[in-house]
Amino acid sequence: MVKTIEYECPCCGGMLSFDSSVQKLKCPYCDTEFDIDALQGYAEDKEIESEDDLSWEKQAGTAWTEMERDGMQIYICQSCGGEIVCDKTTAATKCPYCENNVMIKGKLEGDLRPDYVIPFKLDKKAAKEGLKRHLQGKKLLPKVFKDENHIEEIKGIYVPFWLFDTKANGTARYRATRIRTWSDSKYRYEETSFFSVTRSGEMSFSKVPVDGSTKMADDLMESLEPFDFSEAVDFKTAYLAGYLADRYDVNAEESTRRANDRIRKSTEDALASTVLGYTTVVPESKSVRFSDSEVKYALYPVWILNTIWDGKQYTFAMNGQTGKFVGDLPVDRAAYWKCFGVIGGVTTIIAFLLSYILWLL
Repeated sequence: MVKTIEYECPCCGGMLSFDSSVQKLKCPYCDTEFDIDALQGYAEDKEIESEDDLSWEKQAGTAWTEMERDGMQIYICQSCGGEIVCDKTTAATKCPYCENNVMIKGKLEGDLRPDYVIPFKLDKKAAKEGLKRHLQGKKLLPKVFKDENHIEEIKGIYVPFWLFDTKANGTARYRATRIRTWSDSKYRYEETSFFSVTRSGEMSFSKVPVDGSTKMADDLMESLEPFDFSEAVDFKTAYLAGYLADRYDVNAEESTRRANDRIRKSTEDALASTVLGYTTVVPESKSVRFSDSEVKYALYPVWILNTIWDGKQYTFAMNGQTGKFVGDLPVDRAAYWKCFGVIGGVTTIIAFLLSYILWLL
């Protein structure tokens, strides 16, 4: 038996959604607002069990492959009876027939239940405005892109993240030089001094995020940082109403290496930043040890926007808490080569003038 949760308005029966502007559940029909803590128990009392129909036999058409069966599941919408087909990591979605918000409870129970969630603060309108601002001032962007690209899809998704706390004890040794030069009426002198420089220190890291979903590119998610964890709250399924959500499919152990790599680099960079006053600095050895480590599981808000232009899809992402916007853009090749030609021409002129000045001297 698979359980689904739908948050029904106690006043009119409409399906509630989480409204980021008021940080409450809100009915789109009667505009009544509900505090999440107060409504959570009411909704859970109304949970309805439905059979997990995994019968894939069909009277016509091509049978599902074993890989497709393994990666997909079917649930029944409790409002209209329609079948909801999704993959095994989907935790919140919408019914394709009645558009009701559905939370699949079994995906967020036990070890799968998040510890925290950062609720959406920015809505779909803000995501559209974010794309417009992202396009402004891009001189190599094709002019027609702003007019001809159209948003194919906007999705508010709660992305699973592992949050790592740890202490890092780092040591490093560098080979450094300091060069002093002077001259007299006959000669120019240069003195090179050599140094062995060591640094050590301990740093504490809190809530270092690592994307726990293979659907999201790690570099794209890291580009959306930072998230402000001070606004995180204890997880409740009501925050998912009206949004999509995935549970993790990359576990904490598999994410540890990426977290350690990020923490190790930050520690090494912090040590290197203290080696000042030298002409050259070359690292000879580096070591970082971790202690008092702890990991938590959280859902962070992300808007995903897909646009189509010239037959190609472009994906953008916006931090649903801070509004930070990232995404690749097409390049106007004619404008690029024109700009490249101007830079090349300026460089040639400067080189000619320098040569002429040196010749005069």
